[in-house]
Amino acid sequence: MDVLGIKEGSNVADIGAGSGWFTVRAARRVGTTGTVYAVDINGDYLKYIEERSERENLSNTKIILGKEDDPLLPRQSVDAVLLLKTYHEVAEPIRLLKRTREAMRPGALLGIIDRNGKGDDHGLDKEVVIKEAELAGFIVVGQYDFVKADNVDYFLVFRAK
Repeated sequence: MDVLGIKEGSNVADIGAGSGWFTVRAARRVGTTGTVYAVDINGDYLKYIEERSERENLSNTKIILGKEDDPLLPRQSVDAVLLLKTYHEVAEPIRLLKRTREAMRPGALLGIIDRNGKGDDHGLDKEVVIKEAELAGFIVVGQYDFVKADNVDYFLVFRAK
């Protein structure tokens, strides 16, 4: 979260939120003056996040049922965006990234964490991600690699051009 500048009062989007692992942690970090948008195309995941947020008194979490190519975030609403182990699943990545860029405030950062691979192994080479992000109007401002038991993961950070 530090790499993306997420702090108290930030507005953050968790695209492909899944079970909400990042959503919950970000909601605690941004506090009552910030907002976390949990975006997914699976309503069951979003229902789980909503129930968990209520249980844990995280009233700063907003649920959005997005589309495969559009997170449906409000324009210029977020300071940071994270796609955690989601990007390789996106069918229309450039379109999704363009829509995401519209939701980002000036200076906002986009983080993509995924694993190297060919797509069929739940991964995607980072060079492909960088090229697609550039086509969507982003520039790379940070790259981090880290080793896990099953592969080498990467964390790419982008800013809108």
